[in-house]
Amino acid sequence: MSSNPGRPPAGGRNATEAAIRWPAAFEPSRSPVHVRNEIEIAASAGRVWAWLVRAERWPEWYANSRDVRFLAGRPPDLAPGTRFRWRTFGVRISSRVLEFEPPHRLAWDARGIGVLAYHAWLVQESPGGCRVLTEETQRGWLARLGARLMPARMWRGHQLWLESLRERAPAGAPDRVEPPGPIG
Repeated sequence: MSSNPGRPPAGGRNATEAAIRWPAAFEPSRSPVHVRNEIEIAASAGRVWAWLVRAERWPEWYANSRDVRFLAGRPPDLAPGTRFRWRTFGVRISSRVLEFEPPHRLAWDARGIGVLAYHAWLVQESPGGCRVLTEETQRGWLARLGARLMPARMWRGHQLWLESLRERAPAGAPDRVEPPGPIG
């Protein structure tokens, strides 16, 4: 099942640059679930990127994200090869950053009970700030079941993520939140 209410990628000379670099196993044509969302944001690509890679802060501004924990890599920001565990769409997921080209390309895999996924982000400068495209493909029994029972759920969740990012990014880059020190 494919859910792509958004418009197609931008044409012209940036069309190749605007394409997701899908691992063969996650090509949309080979995946039962494919969702595509995009939005214009009145902020620089660098500022949007700063919010995207600050994974520990996602739960503060993206309601569909919980319990982000780094397993490998240095918090609070994602980096090449970072492994992290989190909850999204009610499922505990383990992810690893597979593509990392600041401030334009970010992608990770996602593995959980009954789901294997690939989630990619493209951030491109535009006259009013930047255009953000996110696409995800999923395989597995839980992914197929969710797409059948709630066909627009993932599209709505990703749209919420983009709209929340559009609200946050123009105000500035995220501050690093230091863990509290010892008490006493």
